[in-house]
Amino acid sequence: MTVNQQYPIGSPNKKWTQNNKLEWLEKQDIKRSYTLEVLAKIDALRTKFDVEQYGALSYSPQNYPLFIIKSENWRATNPFVLITGGVHGYETSGVQGALRFLETSAEQYSHNFNILVAPCVSPWGYETINRWNPYCVDPNRSFKADGDAEEALLLMKYLKQQNLDVLVHIDLHETTDTDNSEFRPALAARDNIHQPYWDIPDGLYLVGDSEKPANDFQTAIINGVKKVTHIAPSDENGEIIGVKATQAGVINYEISKLGLATGMTNCTYSTTTEVYPDSENINDEICIQAQVAAVCSGLDYVINQNMA
Repeated sequence: MTVNQQYPIGSPNKKWTQNNKLEWLEKQDIKRSYTLEVLAKIDALRTKFDVEQYGALSYSPQNYPLFIIKSENWRATNPFVLITGGVHGYETSGVQGALRFLETSAEQYSHNFNILVAPCVSPWGYETINRWNPYCVDPNRSFKADGDAEEALLLMKYLKQQNLDVLVHIDLHETTDTDNSEFRPALAARDNIHQPYWDIPDGLYLVGDSEKPANDFQTAIINGVKKVTHIAPSDENGEIIGVKATQAGVINYEISKLGLATGMTNCTYSTTTEVYPDSENINDEICIQAQVAAVCSGLDYVINQNMA
């Protein structure tokens, strides 16, 4: 079974032309404010953290400066932790969860880690509630040398310049009903490919790295999130979004090959969270709390394993 291949842009059995991509862009509009909902919260954090601008998106640099927030007084002996949100800008709790972690929990971990948080990697996507950037490119397929999403490349460039040995990277995402109703049909139309259909999982699940799955790390995060919200069950085939589950609530991808965000560092512990905000059993606040619980549970596990 495939997703509905009908999409109002493009021609049947043809990839999108540049004119089709421009037609898609013309249909996008601003639905919320990066300045009010993200930058204002970053400014409020300046009294407790170091805030550094690592770039600005060239298609609108005045509107979309990019910031990373760092724990103060880095210790040479501490390992580095990277938290990213808003790689897909439409996934709200990824952005707000990263900010909430800074507001409520990051300081308590700064004794054990040097922490970096990039809370909104794709601010245009945040404002327009989109998975892609204005050029119809998915930033979360662009974290590789030949990637072509500026959102990904600017963060990669910054991290390379810092020359940090990152131990933990947690990337905060959501899986929404619009994945099936909008974004995957748009992908099918753009690339003229069939997209297999899958039900959207009801609950949080994690995506680990098949090259270094860190199974116990994933388990610890699942156990921590259980205290806040429910975990997505596998389907009748033992799969989540078409991938065989390795344990309850966990699947693995070839992260680096796909150009996903958690592949940009050679870290030991990585995971991508996927919260389902459209569930009848959850609300926006619980989604944010679940993201924070995932980060804290992962860091608690690393502390217990490596720093006892």
